[in-house]
Amino acid sequence: MKPIHILLIEDNEGDILLTQEALDKSKIVNDVSIVRDGNEAVLFLNKQENYAKAVTPDLILLDVNLPKKNGHEVLQYIKESEKLKHIPVIMLTTSSSEIDILKSYKSHVNCYITKPVDAKSFLNVVTSIENFWVTIVTLPTQ
Repeated sequence: MKPIHILLIEDNEGDILLTQEALDKSKIVNDVSIVRDGNEAVLFLNKQENYAKAVTPDLILLDVNLPKKNGHEVLQYIKESEKLKHIPVIMLTTSSSEIDILKSYKSHVNCYITKPVDAKSFLNVVTSIENFWVTIVTLPTQ
């Protein structure tokens, strides 16, 4: 099985470390790229500036609350792009706001997950995401 490439768009260092830990412990081979704000995410996805050699991700984990360009704006950009809209996007965020949830689904997010508060539950959620999206779901081969 070829490694899956995951793009993590997250500005919280603690959540980045926990996500990386969960993905590192996984039995699934993966490569993870990290960007910390919405503008960087768009540059990465377009392979611009410092990201000219970026790999198009197989899966995107996106936070709602990001600096410069929020997660809703990034999601809308992805889902309106012919070259990117096939990539599954999982909104992984602390927001449990009904407005954020509805707005995400209206913009065609593939699923919306509210981050658990405690570290062990967070690790379990990330592991479950990866297991589902890599071992159960068939992702497109670009």
